[in-house]
Amino acid sequence: MLMPDIIGHGSTESPSAPERYQIEAAAKDIHHFLDQLGIKKFDLLGYSMGGRLALTFAILFPERVRKLILESASPGLLTDGERKQRCMKDAELAHFIKEKGIETFVDYWEEIPLFSTMKRLPLSLREKVRKQRLENSPLGLANSLLGMGTGTQPSWWSYLEKLECDVLLLTGREDQKFCRIAEEMLKSLKRGTWVTIENTGHAIHVEDREKFGTIVSDFLSK
Repeated sequence: MLMPDIIGHGSTESPSAPERYQIEAAAKDIHHFLDQLGIKKFDLLGYSMGGRLALTFAILFPERVRKLILESASPGLLTDGERKQRCMKDAELAHFIKEKGIETFVDYWEEIPLFSTMKRLPLSLREKVRKQRLENSPLGLANSLLGMGTGTQPSWWSYLEKLECDVLLLTGREDQKFCRIAEEMLKSLKRGTWVTIENTGHAIHVEDREKFGTIVSDFLSK
């Protein structure tokens, strides 16, 4: 199993140019990474922004993906107006990160409604997640918003019907926004499966790790 940190996250470098973070460029980085390892075809899993990146990779390089798993992910925004509005919000948040720093940003991020269900987790687990978030680069996170945000990426909605691989959509039952997105995505996928996990929100792999692992393993073994 390979779990690379994408550009601007974890131990991967955080270049200063936002255009280096464009989602197509990040997909090409993964393509190059796999070429270096001699991996031709593989199963791909992505969560949230990583899910948008995984979907981008599968659309750009369909011959490389055997099975695709998208956890709490979307194909982007449908209209130019939606994308423009989201770009403005992401730019504001990127400026906030640069001005206030990583700790203030993580304080803010932990309080957004998308992650409200994580407050039910044990304190030790929440502290572990917080520690991982604090280890990210402020520049990397800011530029990820500017270069790889939902507003800046292409809309992949019309490309879903072209995917030939098996696709598993995973959403938490309490994450209503992404449940609606998954329901719409399923209508366009030729070989799509949608599974919702009870008593979880956006970060299923954290909130119910055992069930998440079981569902993913079953899907990959079929």
